[in-house]
Amino acid sequence: MPGRSTLITAGLLTLLVIGAAFVYLPELGGLWQSSQPLDADGEFVYITDLDFWQRTPRERAVVAKAHFDLDHDLNNVPAAVGAWRGVDMPETNQEVLILLDPEQYVQRLYTDDAGRYIWLSLVGGRSSQPFHAPDICYDADGWQYSLGSHAAPLEEGGEIYGLWLHGKKQPPDSDEPIEHVVYYFYLFPNARRHQADGIVLFKLTSWRYGTLEETLDMHAAFVRHFFSRAGKPMELTRASMG
Repeated sequence: MPGRSTLITAGLLTLLVIGAAFVYLPELGGLWQSSQPLDADGEFVYITDLDFWQRTPRERAVVAKAHFDLDHDLNNVPAAVGAWRGVDMPETNQEVLILLDPEQYVQRLYTDDAGRYIWLSLVGGRSSQPFHAPDICYDADGWQYSLGSHAAPLEEGGEIYGLWLHGKKQPPDSDEPIEHVVYYFYLFPNARRHQADGIVLFKLTSWRYGTLEETLDMHAAFVRHFFSRAGKPMELTRASMG
């Protein structure tokens, strides 16, 4: 026959299990529901992050309006979005292509009715070679710059986080400096984030229009033409993620 202390201990353990169930089961149920494939007919889900080689707290799953993976031709990303119209401007510097050795490389100039422009660069590869932070190039070319991160809120909820670079360079034959604002993030076809599955860099470059914050807001509005909603990867997934 079990002793009194054994029965008391068993009773306390049972109460702890029941209490834990009340506390955690709703959360676990929510996680189970959130891990189900997203029912997004005609839409595509990707993982996005600030880094391509390690996960950051800014990692998100995002619903795209076009294909952003290497199993598809990145040239098919829409050339007309909202008030913006794009023209393909292929890279002519063979040294850049040799250095990066990308599997796919799209360079497109978008302009709007107000005369503003944004360069969209899509660089895809299955190794680390095609990818490097833009500040490396700007630093090598003598630019002064500052760095930070910025959220692009999406129309149907959530946000994508990107890194920005604000660069300035003083040409010798001009009184005004040249200013560039760069905004970029990386896209992965699934939650594994294996390089062999392919990585795509989504990068925007423009002049500074108004303040830096206003220019970044313009970039965020441009991003919204390509992505509709986002959430943490546990909240927004598709069957192929593993």
